[in-house]
Amino acid sequence: MKKMTEQHLINAFGGESQAHMRYLHFGNQAEKEKFYNVARLFRAIAHAEYVHAGDHYRELRHLDGGLVANSMAAFGPGDSLKNLKLAIDGETYEIEEMYPVYIEVAKFQGEKRAQRSFEWSYASEKMHKQLFERALDSVNSGKDIELGPVQVCEVCGYTFEGEALDRCPICGAPINKFTTFK
Repeated sequence: MKKMTEQHLINAFGGESQAHMRYLHFGNQAEKEKFYNVARLFRAIAHAEYVHAGDHYRELRHLDGGLVANSMAAFGPGDSLKNLKLAIDGETYEIEEMYPVYIEVAKFQGEKRAQRSFEWSYASEKMHKQLFERALDSVNSGKDIELGPVQVCEVCGYTFEGEALDRCPICGAPINKFTTFK
């Protein structure tokens, strides 16, 4: 694997891993504030970030030894309002800066599997941002978000609200590959 794409996979793995843990903590805070649907949303998206990290990690199976991951991570947890803003900032960074560059470099370097891993995450992050923005609007009004079941594809991490689809629109995984957060 070309070194630049490899480093991008390492960075993406680090960023997704941190997002996974951060969103679990943010979910706990939302639950303390009695925003139970916001907590469920954080936990569902934390799971999607775990899937993304796993996809990137599998593409690094050729590595031996420790390497440094450089990733944008939002720090400084607070109440749910602050945590949602941090989550939106992180998703925005991935959508507008990180994944578009990683995809183009992987494409340029002919690293098709890494490109696919980045593209799957990129497509999912757009939905994460939309869901977090809806939650922020609700919390800004002092209310919990109205939220149906949240579905997460176990193959690519695609996340959406509603009933499970026959197939994932991103990776084509069948319905039995979705985890539902109710």
